[in-house]
Amino acid sequence: MNCKNCHTEIHDHDDYCPSCGARVIRNRLTFKNLFEHISETFFNYDNKLLRTLISLIIRPEVVIDDYVNGVRKRFVNPISFFGLSLSLSGLSLFIIKKFYLEYFDMMAWMADLEIFNNPYSQEMLAEQSMGNTMEYTSFIFSMMIPAFALISWVVFLDNRYNFTEHIVLYMYSLSFYSILSVIFGQIIFLTTPESYIPFLLITYPIMLLYHCYLLKRLFKLSIGQLVLRTILFLVLFFIAYIILGIIVFAFQLITGSINISDFAPKK
Repeated sequence: MNCKNCHTEIHDHDDYCPSCGARVIRNRLTFKNLFEHISETFFNYDNKLLRTLISLIIRPEVVIDDYVNGVRKRFVNPISFFGLSLSLSGLSLFIIKKFYLEYFDMMAWMADLEIFNNPYSQEMLAEQSMGNTMEYTSFIFSMMIPAFALISWVVFLDNRYNFTEHIVLYMYSLSFYSILSVIFGQIIFLTTPESYIPFLLITYPIMLLYHCYLLKRLFKLSIGQLVLRTILFLVLFFIAYIILGIIVFAFQLITGSINISDFAPKK
């Protein structure tokens, strides 16, 4: 008989292919063995996914360094990990829009601020409250990876990682952050859904602290070096954010999506 994966000839009594290592499947697919396969894939302590999640907490530098240095078997690769995070985020957004949209009310939190005291800003907040902008969450998240990688590459230009390797770094770190946010976010929706927006606000400083922890271990930085690099990263990020905001604002003015008069104070 031949292996169904690589077509190498194997013996009838073999349980695994000696060439590709794939398990030899002899029985037809049933609900029982399908459940066993899912359990083995996602809940077995020794599987790649659980090992990757645990290592990104305990030894994040090992996960990233392994992939950059050519180790491919120990952990989930960054593309698959990123794909998993997008899938879970999409499922989470569907659940929010279907069952919990009333708790995703940004206007209740920001409408009283002076900067939002104009018709356009009020309309923007209303759209966020109705979940219209949630459709672009995956796109925004995807764009954050090359943007963060570019800034990080500039900040750590004296280190060994190139731009592509910085992309790998943030594919792992931001996907990890996204997966945990989805898991804990759904737990909050099931228990205290009115706390979801405060939870979202708390996750941002947690994400910053996690990246400080990761970069310190990955590039072996002292506390002083970490503080200086973090400040430089944040400065470059806010400059890029302002420039992008100006470009988007100018584009909206040119296309007529907004008007200057929309920002006039209420009389």
